[in-house]
Amino acid sequence: MGHREDLLEGAKRCLLEKGYARTTARDIVAASGANLASIGYHYGSKDALMRQAIIASSEEWGAGVAQVPAGDEAVPADAEPLERFAVVWDLFLQRIATEREFIAAQVEVLGLLPRDAALREAIGEVLPEGGEGLVAIFEGVPDTEVDPEAARVVGSFYQALLTGLMVQSLLTPDSMPTGRDLAAALRRVTAGEVLGKAE
Repeated sequence: MGHREDLLEGAKRCLLEKGYARTTARDIVAASGANLASIGYHYGSKDALMRQAIIASSEEWGAGVAQVPAGDEAVPADAEPLERFAVVWDLFLQRIATEREFIAAQVEVLGLLPRDAALREAIGEVLPEGGEGLVAIFEGVPDTEVDPEAARVVGSFYQALLTGLMVQSLLTPDSMPTGRDLAAALRRVTAGEVLGKAE
């Protein structure tokens, strides 16, 4: 790897170990083996590098969920939509439960968005692509098969659920819903049976 890639990998490590706001340029240099001047040369600033690190980390995390392994965790090819919804959410929830440093960094960044216009703009630029990726994961299709309206509407719905689950996992990790719980909630809401008897 070159200095640019080394710096990004170092910034991603710092993101998990120290968090977004507490990472210094010297931390990144120590983690990457690069020199201080190379941050400015390759990224313009430490903040620009950290913005790239949070985006790259998020993309990698999502790609890891998208690569559903064969076997017990695989989504059955003939699964009904709500069954697939439940199974895929369980895959996300497993990652959320076991990768707390990543989740903490994501939630930290959410809190910084109102006061950091450059961070808000950087994440806003990739948000539609993230929604498209989530729709593709849940539907079991390549990103290229997701139309823009589905990415906008359904992708936003998945992003809202995912963000909420990340926050909830840090606040009340012992009372997280399962994929089946989420599917049951969706079924009850859409059937107008929220206050009715649980199935």
